[in-house]
Amino acid sequence: MTKTICFTNNKGGSGKSTVCANLGYELSKAGKKVLLIDGDMQLNLTLSFFDREEAFGFDQSGNSLYSAVREKKSVKEYIVNTPYANLDIVPSSTLLSQIEYELFTMMQREYALKKCLEAVKTSGEYDYILIDAPPTLGTWVINILCASDKIIIPVEASPWGLFGLANMFDFLEQISEVTKLEVLGVLITKVDERKNYYRQTRESLLGLDDIKVFDTCIHVDSAVEWAQDNSMPVGVYKKNSRCAKEFVKFAEEVIENVNR
Repeated sequence: MTKTICFTNNKGGSGKSTVCANLGYELSKAGKKVLLIDGDMQLNLTLSFFDREEAFGFDQSGNSLYSAVREKKSVKEYIVNTPYANLDIVPSSTLLSQIEYELFTMMQREYALKKCLEAVKTSGEYDYILIDAPPTLGTWVINILCASDKIIIPVEASPWGLFGLANMFDFLEQISEVTKLEVLGVLITKVDERKNYYRQTRESLLGLDDIKVFDTCIHVDSAVEWAQDNSMPVGVYKKNSRCAKEFVKFAEEVIENVNR
């Protein structure tokens, strides 16, 4: 059965796109069939696998998630193969910046994306659908949440890393009537052992009721930036780097928790 997981946090810079891209790659390496959905108009998830010319080429040709939602079509028509086996993507578009306006005119606007994903999800072709959400809390993010089964919240280990997390949980509570969504867990990212922010962040998160904190954390690693600069997962760019190994462990942890 296909599991749909979204990555969201209303604070920017938490590492959503990085986590989504690299988790998707590691799940595919583990033999899972994965479809990535780039739901952010910044195209960071798309740029994780394609250079700027290719990524913006999808945008200009209309082969994007925006076109699927606007035209109320299945995302099956907009799926693009990445360079890696078992890993496909529906690219984003800069036009997603106006998606809130487009949704305003639609009936049952909260479920527009869910309807676009329905044919792919019911086909069982993919084991996982991973959706990268923008750092906002609007109608489009509600669409992403309503289309998902589970949510992973990346949180940066920094003084402001927890900023807005309470708003995120309040938002999830407010939309609980329109979606049955399980928080799979919180992932601590951008950990720097030279600072105490990781310990402080983890202790604060562990103090929250009924919220799982993943055992795996993702450290700051220059290999990630170089991998992004080369439009490839860190596991391809430098598979023996600490961060690449952490994403392998994170994928194992996600598979275990999803199957419980």
